[in-house]
Amino acid sequence: MKTDASVHSGSVAELTRRDAIRRAALLLGVAFSPSLVARVVRAQEGYPGPANSVGLSPSELETASALVERIIPRTDTPGAIDVGVPAFINVMCVGYLTKEEHDLILDGLVEVEKRSASLQGRSFSKLGAAEQDSLLRAIADEPQGRMGRFFRQIRELTILGYFTSEEVGKNVLHYNPVPGGFDACVPIADVGNVNWTR
Repeated sequence: MKTDASVHSGSVAELTRRDAIRRAALLLGVAFSPSLVARVVRAQEGYPGPANSVGLSPSELETASALVERIIPRTDTPGAIDVGVPAFINVMCVGYLTKEEHDLILDGLVEVEKRSASLQGRSFSKLGAAEQDSLLRAIADEPQGRMGRFFRQIRELTILGYFTSEEVGKNVLHYNPVPGGFDACVPIADVGNVNWTR
């Protein structure tokens, strides 16, 4: 059982993580749903979620991998696949998304495959980058439909998974929790003979 102090320190950490995610979103010009950010924070802290029974099948994971790589492709920085975004989405589907969000992701991936087969005669993951982009643009241009909601959800999850990954935090964003050095005990003469507690 948590004490009041542990609950309080957890909520401070949660606010700090939420703030960091929101600031990253502002820099990217992306709006995340507050509930999704809260679930990502809870996932990072190890709290259980709604626990859906089904994650992504191997074929759905392959489709999701191709899709997230088109959202954040590898350039001079790692792409979404490089930092494990497909696995992040699978974990979120299994343990942290609501039933409605979970079903939206799975149904959306199936629909992406159906449209790819219908329009191009091949699986989405086998299409060229231009063909994948064309299909995704058509889906993104359906703002009122279920597939438009799917695209917004998978895009949010991709960006959250990417910018909360250890690889991106350390090597792309160069997060330094304590910038500069910290010297606890120095002679006052070394800091200009200024007594900061006066």
